[in-house]
Amino acid sequence: MGSEPIICVESLVKEFRRTKQQSGRFSAIRTLLTRERTVSRAVDGISFGIPEGELVGYLGPNGAGKSTTIKILTGILMPTSGTVHVAGIVPWRERKRNAAQIGVVFGQRTQLWWDLPLSDSLELVGRLYEIPPPRFRFNLKLFTELLELGPFLSTPVRQLSLGQRMRGDLAAAMLHSPRILFLDEPTIGLDVVAKERIRSFIYELNKEQGTTVILTTHDLDDVERLCQRVLLITDGSVLFEGDVESLKNMHTRERDLIIRLPPGSESIELANFASARIVDESGDLTRVRFNPQSLPITELVSFLLSKYAIVDFSVKEPELEEVVRNIYAARSL
Repeated sequence: MGSEPIICVESLVKEFRRTKQQSGRFSAIRTLLTRERTVSRAVDGISFGIPEGELVGYLGPNGAGKSTTIKILTGILMPTSGTVHVAGIVPWRERKRNAAQIGVVFGQRTQLWWDLPLSDSLELVGRLYEIPPPRFRFNLKLFTELLELGPFLSTPVRQLSLGQRMRGDLAAAMLHSPRILFLDEPTIGLDVVAKERIRSFIYELNKEQGTTVILTTHDLDDVERLCQRVLLITDGSVLFEGDVESLKNMHTRERDLIIRLPPGSESIELANFASARIVDESGDLTRVRFNPQSLPITELVSFLLSKYAIVDFSVKEPELEEVVRNIYAARSL
């Protein structure tokens, strides 16, 4: 992984101006003459850098500015102000050069030809990018194996399942060996098996080929399984930047100790511990929530073992989805 960021964003701002709707008999004439407009700021001074070879989760609620940022990085939109460099290129100024070094997959859209077999679509992608035939054949063979495309290469794209189409889109996005891959909701609507196949491919791509990956998703299982670092944004600004564990530790300090007792055992009492409480009792399982910073787990477990005939116990880390939900809930108060 290189020390210089392959993606560098500084003080990025994107505003959208819309004509204000007016009501009344002469509203159309007034609008034409005065052109009163409203301004909304989708991205508000975002700055970050992504080193080459990193796999980053770019997270935020709907309307936070994620898609707008991605569209600027891919050259689709021009920002209102700020600077952006993607592998040394200003994306909206050199769209063709930028397109040659990035791959893009949008979960709700496809870059494949609807009525053509998947193999023909991939062949057309190869020609559009002017991929040399030896490299095209090598990449097609590699991605066919990694994504298990063989059984449906001759199937028209319109007849593919969502999971099959997504695998085809991933192959199309990577055929020209881009240095950077932008993924927008790549596992949305997929079943468990399809999600796992997509995740394995992304992981392999990042680890084995060193592809830089920016993942925008609402599926936080994707983030926990794949991402080395997360950027959490809201209202167009960066709220958190760091690894997943740091995010959990910063915003959710409590952990759950799950205890299994023999059938018919008396209930656990925790009156001696101000930093621990029972949050659930179901059958022979008891869930104790505690703060490891004020109550070391060794002290809590030692006490419980001395008082109760514990069959088994485990510690459950907070789930990323719960952490992120709590962060946004706290900001909305």
